[in-house]
Amino acid sequence: MVTVRRWWDRKGLQIGLLALVGGSAWIVRQTQGELVLETYYAITRPLQMLQSGPTPEERLRDARTLELQTRIVDLESENKKLQNLLGYVEKEPLASRPIPARVVGRSADQWWQQVTLNRGANSGIQQGYIVKADGGLVGLVESVTPNTSRVLLISDLKSQVGVTISRTAAKGVLRGDSSAEAVLEFYEKVPNVKVGDLVSTSTYSQKFPSGLAVGRIKSLNLKKLPASVAKVELFPPIRFLDWVAVYPKLENPDLESQKTTDQKSK
Repeated sequence: MVTVRRWWDRKGLQIGLLALVGGSAWIVRQTQGELVLETYYAITRPLQMLQSGPTPEERLRDARTLELQTRIVDLESENKKLQNLLGYVEKEPLASRPIPARVVGRSADQWWQQVTLNRGANSGIQQGYIVKADGGLVGLVESVTPNTSRVLLISDLKSQVGVTISRTAAKGVLRGDSSAEAVLEFYEKVPNVKVGDLVSTSTYSQKFPSGLAVGRIKSLNLKKLPASVAKVELFPPIRFLDWVAVYPKLENPDLESQKTTDQKSK
């Protein structure tokens, strides 16, 4: 009896530990670790509550708040742009007030070539109508559907606009450069022009009425052959167009007078 007790005193602790480990392994296997996870969560949850960081629920609530705040800022910005455009439209004579429209389509590979507006034939827009934005001329309506219009931008490589230098009346042709700048080719070999001169549509233009703001001379190359050229910084925000105004095509007074004179002479 004494021998058994001594043996138990020496081996009892080891046997107990082995039984505890074996039992724990069996429980983990039977519950697939759920008991261990529950025990872990029960121990760590009070510690997590003591931490200063936000809980997942708080982070989700903050994210939703930020989303709503962003949406409010966007709506306020759009409202301001629309109010500015409507104020601009209301300044025009009633008979020639433009049609407000928003840019709703623009592909990445044709960013500087064309845009699509959310107004079309049902709103009175026709092919050949003129499109302007804050800063001046944007482009020309190229095609129309009942509810949309496609606009050829003045920054398109195939766009050509007859322009003049406001200070000296030097004239030339403005061609798009697929950027926020355009190339102006002068009719004269050495025109009277300098950096900073303002550029607008000329009376020679067949597509646009004269006097529409276009841009400013950014650089000059007076040695270019066969005629001098200039880089023009475009005034309209072609890079990020949003709201625009669409105008009926108006004939230049000088061209109309010339047509009338020709008709009378005939």
